[in-house]
Amino acid sequence: MFNRLTPVVRNLIFINVIVFIGQQIAPLHLTELLSLWNVRSEYFKPYQLFTYMFAHGGFGHIFFNMLSLAFMGPILEHYWGTQRFLLFYMVTGIGAGVLSVALDLFFGIGTFGIMMGASGAVYGILMGFGMIFPNMEIQLLIPPIPIKAKYLVFVLFGISLLLGGNVAHFAHLGGIIFAFILIKLWRSRGGGYF
Repeated sequence: MFNRLTPVVRNLIFINVIVFIGQQIAPLHLTELLSLWNVRSEYFKPYQLFTYMFAHGGFGHIFFNMLSLAFMGPILEHYWGTQRFLLFYMVTGIGAGVLSVALDLFFGIGTFGIMMGASGAVYGILMGFGMIFPNMEIQLLIPPIPIKAKYLVFVLFGISLLLGGNVAHFAHLGGIIFAFILIKLWRSRGGGYF
């Protein structure tokens, strides 16, 4: 699998792993600095809408995010090219944070503590994959059944809702929404950039 990693995907995984190692060495300082704090908190800083994507809350968190990125990211990077793929990843990841902040700011719902992880961007990748390759069958690990790409993002989102826990569901939804909007925008412009 690692031999087929594309440049952007490889670099994103490398950055996430380096940051995760840094979090293990200086857990409080680095995690507090990079995580996206509640917008009403004195610790909230706008740059966190970017940096939160590279911090993770534990080994399982980073493992499954990077596994998803390594599995589907290279296919989209080959399809779009490095620049467009990186733009897509950043827009969906930052968009996920923006939606979470906006929901909290205007409706008092969203992230109440801190938010971290690449999940918003990863859900954007899942949505993009499902829109570009809707009928490609993906073999799930658990349960080991095939599923069409166009259904995968909704199945995984539903599972994350059922599992509950300390999960930023609005960030996942934000990644999905921003991916959908960006792909629709690109298609309406004949595949061109903004």
